[in-house]
Amino acid sequence: MPDDPLLDIRNVRKVYGGPDGLVALNDFSLQIPRDEPQIVTIAGESGSGKSTLANLVLGFTKPTSGQIVFDGMDVGRLSSREMAQYHRKVQAVFQDPFGSYNPFYRVSHVFDMVIKNFKLADTKAQAREMMEEGLNAVGLKGSDVLRKYPHQLSGGQRQRIMMARAYMVKPKLIVADEPVSMVDASLRASILDVMMKLRDEGGISFLYVTHDLSTAYQIGDKIVLFYQGTLAEEGNVTDVITNPKHPYVQLLIDSVPQADPTRRWQGEIELPAEEELRTARATGCRFVPRCPHAAEVCKAALPPLHPVGAPGHRASCTLYGPERAAAE
Repeated sequence: MPDDPLLDIRNVRKVYGGPDGLVALNDFSLQIPRDEPQIVTIAGESGSGKSTLANLVLGFTKPTSGQIVFDGMDVGRLSSREMAQYHRKVQAVFQDPFGSYNPFYRVSHVFDMVIKNFKLADTKAQAREMMEEGLNAVGLKGSDVLRKYPHQLSGGQRQRIMMARAYMVKPKLIVADEPVSMVDASLRASILDVMMKLRDEGGISFLYVTHDLSTAYQIGDKIVLFYQGTLAEEGNVTDVITNPKHPYVQLLIDSVPQADPTRRWQGEIELPAEEELRTARATGCRFVPRCPHAAEVCKAALPPLHPVGAPGHRASCTLYGPERAAAE
């Protein structure tokens, strides 16, 4: 249906290790609209659940409960043949640009495999035209890169070629899992520019997984911040970064390095074992051990998302809901 979202993640939960296992993702929901291409940033520290979400959306693993619906399809129920067609609509760009290549083959092999697997071209001339179109979209030329081996390219070129490969399939969504974290800082801007260009000119939405809030602020439309598998805060990227409400997000943004010689570290924080915080039977807010505003009510149950200002800006914290007032 035209009014249905392109991607609809419905109360998805992922637990590893059985009933008492590790909660990698806890009751998460998200929608990406069909008619408005967006870059939705999924951010948080290592182990927060970002990559678990990416793997769920890509169909690499199935949710313990909940649904992921893309373009009307329940991703968790797709057959092998249907999954192949799904991956024509949903492409991936991963963290390590070199690991995506076979060092014994030239760069053209990356495109040849995609064209063959998805039956995109009937002739070599048509295939070459598609390669050139994809490379042009990311600012490269076939004559410069197709005959080279992966080790002859820079990290930025390798990652842009991965973007070109994904674009060539004409997907509706690209899941980009830390695509600039292994690229030199001087080359990151080129990758981010490509993502914005594909959104604006190609009509492609992105699920951008990152721990780098500066790049999230630079290119994101919406941001979702995780803490230990739970959603801490979400909203328009400018609203969240410039006016964070959840105590974790405030500390996370405050930890971004700044050129300020008067700024000092605030000391070490002792934390309980992660297993105590993320087991399936754990209750309450996961941030309680580190939160400067923690109260007894925070330990009772995981706080729901509360509106905290601009439309769509919500935080999972008792500071902004009736729970704390009722407890007091």
